[in-house]
Amino acid sequence: MPTPLTAGTLFDIHREKLALEWLAGQTGEGRAVELEKRRYATGLSPDSSWGSSSGPAVVGHLNLIHPNRIQVLGRSECDYLRGLGKNSHDDAIKHLFDYAPAAVIVADGQPAEQELKQYAERTATPLFASRLSSDKIVDHLHYYLVNFLADKTTLHGVFMEVLGIGVLLTGDSGVGKSELALELVSRGHCLIADDAPEFSHIAPDTLDGTCPELLRDFLEVRGLGVLDIRAMFGDSAIKQSERLRLIVHLRRMTDEEVYKMDRLRGEHSVRTVLEVEIPQILLPVAPGRNLAVLVEGAVRNHILSLGGYHAAKAFMEQQRHIMAQQPA
Repeated sequence: MPTPLTAGTLFDIHREKLALEWLAGQTGEGRAVELEKRRYATGLSPDSSWGSSSGPAVVGHLNLIHPNRIQVLGRSECDYLRGLGKNSHDDAIKHLFDYAPAAVIVADGQPAEQELKQYAERTATPLFASRLSSDKIVDHLHYYLVNFLADKTTLHGVFMEVLGIGVLLTGDSGVGKSELALELVSRGHCLIADDAPEFSHIAPDTLDGTCPELLRDFLEVRGLGVLDIRAMFGDSAIKQSERLRLIVHLRRMTDEEVYKMDRLRGEHSVRTVLEVEIPQILLPVAPGRNLAVLVEGAVRNHILSLGGYHAAKAFMEQQRHIMAQQPA
């Protein structure tokens, strides 16, 4: 089981990037950031269809009704607290810390009130300060936490960006995935990950694919060994991440199996990955077939289908129209 993300770890990771200063509550450095894994990492409301139980968003500006796990106080929030009467002010501060946030961040270079520091020490709640804007802090932490807390899985295959679309090439070992990937790179497309791309469920219908650091930039091709794609083709041949939009499955098939395939629509199916349905196309592998051209054609056709155009339907409609014009 992965080590939980704590307030102390979050501070260490983002200390320089977000100009963070630890003001009080350092005894709470082990407080966990996440309560509901993945489901609320995006800051979706508890009523969202993505998940059925209720829970807090991970990070956001001060919210005393649905408290965030990380509460950020910018200029507006600090002005609001300073403008309250004494009793209301004390109640708001108490309410803020009663929900045991993972951390409280005072941003926009605002001075932290003494009451905030006292409550932070009393409740062992990490209290940070930053000169950066609250919007920048929320956006940065939101992006980081969405990816860190998302459900993840590793799939066997080669993940490519082809014509701006994230495409996962799958198939049995030795079917030719790496050779196909190398040809696609030579045609101007980008390699993201070979062999073991990692996919994160960052939104209800979105899987973001990346490459493990140990495998980054490299592609193994049988007979050639391990190739450094960045060194061979330049930085433009590598991309760090992309949304998974299409799976192309390669399979060796007999002539009889190929003959039985639907010649009008092809072989299309859906593969579910981390509860997200991804379109999948089956491509037969046979001598003489130019798989790189076929993958490009599959991607172009998929892009058309995303816009609502389906070639098979258009073809059938054209046939019906021509037949209707024939004399009886």
